[in-house]
Amino acid sequence: MSRVLAARLDSDGDVLLTGPALRALAASADRLDLLVAPAGRAAAELLPAVAEVLVFDAPWSGYAPAPVDPRAVHALVGTLAARRYDRAVIFTSFHQSPLPMALLARLAGIGFLAATSVDYPGSLLDVRHRRPAGLHEVEAALDLARAAGGALPDGDDGRLALRGPPPPVDHLVPAAPYVVLHPGASVPARSLGPAHAGAIAAALRAAGWAVVVTGGPAETGLAAAVRDRATGLGGLGTAAHGGLHRTPVPGGDGVRPGPPPAVLAGRTSLAELAAVLAGAACVVVGNTGPAHLAAAVGTPVVSLFSPVVPAERWAPYGTATVLLGDQDAACRDTRARECPTPGHPCLTAVPPESVVAAVGSLVRAGVAV
Repeated sequence: MSRVLAARLDSDGDVLLTGPALRALAASADRLDLLVAPAGRAAAELLPAVAEVLVFDAPWSGYAPAPVDPRAVHALVGTLAARRYDRAVIFTSFHQSPLPMALLARLAGIGFLAATSVDYPGSLLDVRHRRPAGLHEVEAALDLARAAGGALPDGDDGRLALRGPPPPVDHLVPAAPYVVLHPGASVPARSLGPAHAGAIAAALRAAGWAVVVTGGPAETGLAAAVRDRATGLGGLGTAAHGGLHRTPVPGGDGVRPGPPPAVLAGRTSLAELAAVLAGAACVVVGNTGPAHLAAAVGTPVVSLFSPVVPAERWAPYGTATVLLGDQDAACRDTRARECPTPGHPCLTAVPPESVVAAVGSLVRAGVAV
């Protein structure tokens, strides 16, 4: 029985982007297990082709890495050794090193290791993959999987995908067609501020859309601030740009504004969030995990993309997308976690009307609502 371990010690969005590569590896093995960080567990449990999810809090990865815990490290090595994997493939982003994980896999006795590595790996890797230029993160992971002996099965288009069916969420979302606004992000440099996000929500309401504001448990305050700003702003009777679902105002030429935004931040699991996104006409989101979750369920995305990392590598993959934000801003390619430019101009310079127009263009392009 051929047993393969894949490792992606990152957050949910990164794990989602590795999904097609994992399917390629699973097609070449009898069993594929996936090792993830705690921040990636929820996404890992949604991926097809993964037999079991293992969790390790790596001290070399994440926004706030855990301290080195010798007992946890030895426990992981023991767990991997007991499972007797034939191969391990270590997936990383372009700026990360796979070598710490490769060392632990070698200590566990795994005989074949593959990873993308810029650093000299010594004897740690059997396949030292070199990432071709110009690839999206999804394509780069697939290229590594192929180098390690994997191949997508016939009929697999290589797009992001989730296990189904999704959980019911009708009790959480409006009955009318809605747009999801997800203002937060895992790092501040890629998130929307409450004033800007509130103005976007107000403009979407003015165009007649119902708005659903989503977020994680730590983003409930941000989501509430967005709702409050959206309902407190005036001028909701007319929209210069619009979605397709305008309700005529009796006796007038305007549109009836959408209802006050529904706030779901902190109220959904990742699987429920995926179902909420799947039911949306469009998703407005920064460069963060829910953008990739929307792509995985096939919902179009208006991507407010901070250029601290390259859009060509991290934009929503395989779904209709409008990319907004100054991609030549001073923060370009800095990988900054905190915005280095006062006022976050790469995103705040995007007018709310431009967001509404982008939503309308995606809907008019033929997305069913």
